[in-house]
Amino acid sequence: MNFKGILKTVSPSVVLASLCCLSPIIFVLLGVSSISAAASLTDILYGEYKWLFRGLGLISLSIALFIHIRKDKKICSLSQAKRRKNEIINTVLIALALGVIGYIFFLYIVVHYIGVFLNIWS
Repeated sequence: MNFKGILKTVSPSVVLASLCCLSPIIFVLLGVSSISAAASLTDILYGEYKWLFRGLGLISLSIALFIHIRKDKKICSLSQAKRRKNEIINTVLIALALGVIGYIFFLYIVVHYIGVFLNIWS
């Protein structure tokens, strides 16, 4: 199993799911927004729209896994999928677990402490 390939597949989905709190940080770092506007935007995005971002992350993970299985593992037909169903199930479960762990780590540790450092939230 190619761990690097699965990690490369999961990473964009984790970032997309974390955009509710990452985008205000990006706005502050680019100078587009003030700290108080970024804090307000974070409250709105995380408070009301966090499930939208999580859903988009899950949808993008599903699409990325589909592409990974078809391109990298070269499973293109249903007969190949039936023969290699255990490999597909293991890949999906590992990617889902890595996605959840990566989301929790990235959003609640990395993004949180960057926001605290920039005084966006306490």
